[in-house]
Amino acid sequence: MVSGGASQRARLRERHPGARCVTFGHLGDGNLHYNVIRTAASSDAELLASADGILRLVHDSVRRHAGSISAEQGIGQARVDELVRCKDPLELALMRRVKQALDPLGIMNPGKVFG
Repeated sequence: MVSGGASQRARLRERHPGARCVTFGHLGDGNLHYNVIRTAASSDAELLASADGILRLVHDSVRRHAGSISAEQGIGQARVDELVRCKDPLELALMRRVKQALDPLGIMNPGKVFG
């Protein structure tokens, strides 16, 4: 949402009027984080009911700008499906190869993103 950020915020307001995007991050290395919160006129339940659509909107914008849906903390278990949807198959294959090279026995963080 860097270039065209205003239009992205407008799209979010149009599709999810109870949601508001708060942008923060690390300007030194160019990493921005997007936190979507509810407006005063909406409820937590309304925001949660819109969560999938909001995430899709934000993540599609990140992809259009060649960004990443994960940050320095990694993807987390809740976003594994989005990682598969948003990353190029080659990137995923390379991630799996790095995991295999560093953890050939599969003992570090077993059963998570890459087994």
